[in-house]
Amino acid sequence: MLGSGNVAQHLIKAFLGAKDVQLAQAYARHPEKLQHLLPSEQITGDITLIAQADVYIISVTDDAIASLAAALPFAGKLVVHTSGSTGMEALGNANRKGVFYPLQTFSAAKPVYFKEIPICLETEQQNDMHLLQTLAHALSEKVYEISTAQRQALHVAAVFACNFVNHLYGIGEKVCNENAIPFDILKPLIQETADKIKTLSPAAAQTGPAVRNDEKTIQRHLDFIHDERMKQIYTLLTQSIQHTHEQKL
Repeated sequence: MLGSGNVAQHLIKAFLGAKDVQLAQAYARHPEKLQHLLPSEQITGDITLIAQADVYIISVTDDAIASLAAALPFAGKLVVHTSGSTGMEALGNANRKGVFYPLQTFSAAKPVYFKEIPICLETEQQNDMHLLQTLAHALSEKVYEISTAQRQALHVAAVFACNFVNHLYGIGEKVCNENAIPFDILKPLIQETADKIKTLSPAAAQTGPAVRNDEKTIQRHLDFIHDERMKQIYTLLTQSIQHTHEQKL
């Protein structure tokens, strides 16, 4: 494992608990970030001292993938990255290339259940795909062979469905805080909204003043909102919902 961020740390934990998987070593520019997970002899900050392994997983920021791959002191090995939006070409040509992309949001203090996390795989060689599938199935019951174009589309979809939605939670929390309302009061609504799409399409689950074309309520909301950026977000999302609903009709 090469990296020490949230994804790398969660993968290290998952590999340590996986049957038939041996984590040979972890590399990090700041080895102290991994000392709570591994003994010091299993961590290195010297890239020239990387141990032999069947798969080398680069889990760093997208901008750092190419430089780390280029610095690897070997050739002909299977090297993969965990990015959702970076192509395999970032790994260079010295080694066999692949992608090992776990589709999940990872936060340092929040445990995850890897068995339910989709792992998206891509390789240049079929033998390498078999190896990555074996590794992925040791962690998860949901393993997919996904092309670069599909993975990039999936990453865009994930940003809308996860990152943007979480930002909207933050806006909702801000409105609550500014009006002396506990944010916890919204959590059952948030949970029900997430639960509904297990049985309904997002379009079928859509509720609220926008889909009802309730212009009086929409205008009252806009009159209430004083933050111009928040008002723009509200207006844009309202228009998007209405446009989508009109197309559906």
